[in-house]
Amino acid sequence: MRDNNSTESVQKKSKIVFFGHFGSDNFGNEGTLQAALSNLRRLLPEAEFECICTQPASAAAIHGITASSISPRVLGAWIPKNRAARRLRKLALGFPIELYRWYAAFSKLKGTDALIVPGTGLLTDAFGLWSWGPYNLFKWSVLAKLRGSNLLFVSVGAGPIRGPFSRRFVKAALGLADYRSYRDVSSAQYLKAIGFSRGNDRVFPDLAFSLPESVPSRARPMFKRRPVVGLGLMNFSSMYGDNRPGSEIYQSYMKSMVTLADWLLNRGYDIRLLIGELGDPSSEFRSILSERVSADAYSRVIETSVTSVDELLSQVAGTDLVVATRFHNVLFALLNNKPVVSISFHHKCASLMSAMGLSEYCVWIDRLQANDLIGRVLSMEENSGNLKSLIATRNEEFRAALEEQYGIIATRS
Repeated sequence: MRDNNSTESVQKKSKIVFFGHFGSDNFGNEGTLQAALSNLRRLLPEAEFECICTQPASAAAIHGITASSISPRVLGAWIPKNRAARRLRKLALGFPIELYRWYAAFSKLKGTDALIVPGTGLLTDAFGLWSWGPYNLFKWSVLAKLRGSNLLFVSVGAGPIRGPFSRRFVKAALGLADYRSYRDVSSAQYLKAIGFSRGNDRVFPDLAFSLPESVPSRARPMFKRRPVVGLGLMNFSSMYGDNRPGSEIYQSYMKSMVTLADWLLNRGYDIRLLIGELGDPSSEFRSILSERVSADAYSRVIETSVTSVDELLSQVAGTDLVVATRFHNVLFALLNNKPVVSISFHHKCASLMSAMGLSEYCVWIDRLQANDLIGRVLSMEENSGNLKSLIATRNEEFRAALEEQYGIIATRS
């Protein structure tokens, strides 16, 4: 008979499950999961990792892990065309289907040691209550605790959370957690303002600052070349801050970006368009710009398709300066030690630039003026050396802080 105390006894592997809006075309979210996964694989090489997310097939292919849907489809895609029939179908089947989803999720979490919400701005209802919104966050948090799993919110961002039910769900989920940290001071302050605060919660940098340092730096060219400015555009539908810009502000933003691009081309820069999400408005921007500049100047606007975080980081590495709107385009510029102007649409942008010591290079989108933007770029040109030194120092500090946090997470997983 086998001795239970024998050295042949096999120790159970830890099962760690991530939760979030992953497998999407948002490279910031994918970079966050990539960072968390690579660091925890390093610290917990024997652990098994899975993901509960919005696009499981894509997430599985990108990250090489088993992935399941946050809210899987139970019935076929048939939906009645008649509005009354749709309502009747929802009333008759909605509750039983959701009850089944609770059961399926509970079964899925069997044997899970830790459910981790890794970064991103998940604590919001800007894109709805359902899907990866507050309701399902609450549901999976409850079921994780019923399964005896540790529940960890790691460097998460918060806001806006407008609906009363959304706020209740978010606060309830956070209240169940065994560990909570926020990616910036402004997220902690936002949660406190809506009635959630715990004295032992901490602020750690965005997890993307812990991405592996494996993306090759841009080699120094063997010939003289024009300097390159990276322009990171952003589509209107993604600007989900508390004071969401209206269409007039967005149109003014596009005109300011085109004016900046015209000035940069005349100054001798090439322009690299940085796409942080596949829906970003490069076509709209190009259409307006083509009417303002010569064909020769327009040919110096570079745009290359991006299919991964590493490809986007490599493109950022090939720039000298960056002006960006999307949060993780700004962050990826900083990660590449590039001076950057952030056009802020959400408190997370201003908070990041403040933490980096670069508040003077952050401008809110509703106050954006082309001349002011040009002035900030000129200031970056003049102070490039000092800015790069400051950014490099902050990057080292952020990596060290995140290494501390991963140590904490590993012991709780």
